Amino acid sequence: MNTIELLMQHRSIRKYKSQPIEQKTLNRILEAGIRGSNTGNMQIYSIVVTQDSERKKELAKFHFGQKMVEDAAAVITVCVDINRYHKWCMLRNAGTAYDNFLWFATGVVDATIATQNICVAAEAEGLGFCYLGTVLYNAPEIAQYLKLPKGVVPVTTITMGYPAETPELSERLPLKGVVHYEEYHDYSNEDVDTIFADTENLPLSKEMVKINGTENLAQIFTQKRYKKADNIFISQKLLKFLHDSDFMNNE
Repeated sequence: MNTIELLMQHRSIRKYKSQPIEQKTLNRILEAGIRGSNTGNMQIYSIVVTQDSERKKELAKFHFGQKMVEDAAAVITVCVDINRYHKWCMLRNAGTAYDNFLWFATGVVDATIATQNICVAAEAEGLGFCYLGTVLYNAPEIAQYLKLPKGVVPVTTITMGYPAETPELSERLPLKGVVHYEEYHDYSNEDVDTIFADTENLPLSKEMVKINGTENLAQIFTQKRYKKADNIFISQKLLKFLHDSDFMNNE
């Protein structure tokens, strides 16, 4: 399978076999990850791999008890990291310039690119993975558990292992719904209706609306899954953690 075919067949895997990942295979996947593009070749990120069963069980608590965290062969937490570069600059009498929000944002981009490289490499090796958005919800707690020093912030986590399921491909918006040529063309109400029509008409979407007792699919996202009050609480928690981690001190 070539790379484009591999990408087009992506499925999030939440159930895994008990088969471990050989170290040489894991190393090859991680090497592919750190070969990803990054700002100034600085690699403002670090990767923490959790494989111990008891530690995965403890880590699962910070991801709302999701079983796949315990069952995965490896849980990979990717962090923005100015700690390493800061220490190098200090040792070389270069001073520091990265203790600000710009470098948190830069690190998020670099960390995400590395993570996606890891994911593509994992699928090429016959492994499956799933992104966990919960890492940002409990970043301070995860940082404490993983003993991350100041200047290191977890921003994304993936579970990884040999698939024990083959789920259906998830829906995606049509290309015309997300791609703009030359300049941004804002969406009319008719555009929005057309773009989301296929997603809203999926049997699964209709079943979710019925189960949740909402009028439509959009209300599930705003009223059930990602409620504004929760978003504000998590945002404030994360901003405080960024400040404590020296990413907001100059803002």
